[in-house]
Amino acid sequence: MARILVFQHVAAEPLGTFDPLIRARGHRIRYINFTREPERKPRVARYDALVVLGGPMMPDQHRQYPHLATECRAIEHFIAAGKPVLGICLGSQLIAHTLGAAVFRAADWEIGWYRLAISAAGQQDLLLQHYPDQQPVYQWHGYTFELPSSATLLASSDSCASQAFCYGGQTWGLQFHLELDRRLIRRWLSLPAYLEELESAGIARTAGQILQDTNQYINASVSTSQMVFNAFLDQLPVHGSIVLPSR
Repeated sequence: MARILVFQHVAAEPLGTFDPLIRARGHRIRYINFTREPERKPRVARYDALVVLGGPMMPDQHRQYPHLATECRAIEHFIAAGKPVLGICLGSQLIAHTLGAAVFRAADWEIGWYRLAISAAGQQDLLLQHYPDQQPVYQWHGYTFELPSSATLLASSDSCASQAFCYGGQTWGLQFHLELDRRLIRRWLSLPAYLEELESAGIARTAGQILQDTNQYINASVSTSQMVFNAFLDQLPVHGSIVLPSR
């Protein structure tokens, strides 16, 4: 089994559909919730992979959220060690920032379902080859980033050029929320803080309309998430395997 370190920022943004896939393979998950433990300094060397989840903070808010610097140092360690890294939404932005790319406010927020265009490189990527071109994916972000130097662009949308990238063959940043299922989307759209952000973002969709879109797109998204996340798990080492004697 592998040991996976997971950086979580708020309780409403867990691993989602990724969680049961990890547990089905017998891997160990170590959550660090930086909202609860902002001063935590994880001993990253003991883990085989890193997953950095989404959250309401932005990569340029290091003074308000000092743990973001801790996360960037951990990301740097995993990349240097050649261990698999996956960043989702804020996680992808932190990876881009760690790799020296600019992270900045997007011209427009993306909240709800948006079609994802898979690049030619994405169609050959270990993870994104499992994502059907133009299949809608759930988004919730007001920041974006430039493609890091030496990274490969895997996907984009009409309103956001950098939706997914791969760096060094073992580090992936996904701006979108492929980990969400119907329950989590309903939860987000019931929380006052999320509804407030939706209203202030100026999105031409109401929570009710987004839920209607969710009924249409969620089954395909969950199915795709299982293929993409399993492809990431295929990159992990397996410790403690039983070697049967040759006959």
